[in-house]
Amino acid sequence: MKKLLFSVLFITSMYAFSQETVDSLALKEARYAFVLDSINKSFTYQTGTIELGEGLATLHVPNGFKFLDSQQSQRVLTDLWGNPPSESMGLLFPEDMTPMHDNFTFCVEIDYAEEGYIDDEDAEDLDYDDLLEEMQEDTNATNTERKELGYPTVQLVGWASAPYYDQENKKLHWAKELKFDDADVNTLNYNIRVLGRKGYLNLNAIGDISMLENFNSDRDKIIKSVEFTPGNRYSDFNPDIDQVAAYGIGGLIAGKILAKAGFFAVILKFWKFIAIGAVALFSSFRKKIFGNKKEA
Repeated sequence: MKKLLFSVLFITSMYAFSQETVDSLALKEARYAFVLDSINKSFTYQTGTIELGEGLATLHVPNGFKFLDSQQSQRVLTDLWGNPPSESMGLLFPEDMTPMHDNFTFCVEIDYAEEGYIDDEDAEDLDYDDLLEEMQEDTNATNTERKELGYPTVQLVGWASAPYYDQENKKLHWAKELKFDDADVNTLNYNIRVLGRKGYLNLNAIGDISMLENFNSDRDKIIKSVEFTPGNRYSDFNPDIDQVAAYGIGGLIAGKILAKAGFFAVILKFWKFIAIGAVALFSSFRKKIFGNKKEA
């Protein structure tokens, strides 16, 4: 009889504990959903024609996208995604995407580098396979210092999309596939450069390698959406008064400008992708506890 009573009490107590745990998890999910919803609703997006850099360039927000201005983008990049403070002209999101979306795909950061006029004469002679090998060697060479500074090591796996230079429109794009430490999913680093009179606009797609197909379907309209204003275009270059960059197309792709700025600058460029991974990890953890709402 005592054994039976003990069994009943044990089962009852376990049920009570389980019910308390379920209630606690439900409360946490409700709080999680409320916080994320509050964050996502706190942003004001724009569409149409946007002026960038006080008249430096123009963004025609593509159909199916929305734009987050510089100030709000700083909040996303620094406060939400954990990046060091940096200047950004804004973020371009797919219209159904938000900074803290459970199933985040990608967004595009837009910024400007005034590094001088980039002579593109070397574009036709570049061997992209050789360039890739050089970049892989440079990347591997930084890993010892990365590790010492507490940052994950990174491997340049290869081109996710080989470099392409549009000579007529002075627009360059390429994509690298990166692997950080033992990450399960590789990172996609998709770069678009729009060359101008005194530097270039940088459109940087942020996400993991699984978003490549999605991005490629939108890539052309994203590339076409940005242009320098008259007086700031590549064709407006004046050799008598304008500075010429110390590198060409090959150096721009290989990231030589980052090497000149110092090793820490290279770390900062990769840090954004690490932050995305953290957001994805948090989302994954949530799903393991609460399950996928679509399956309910």
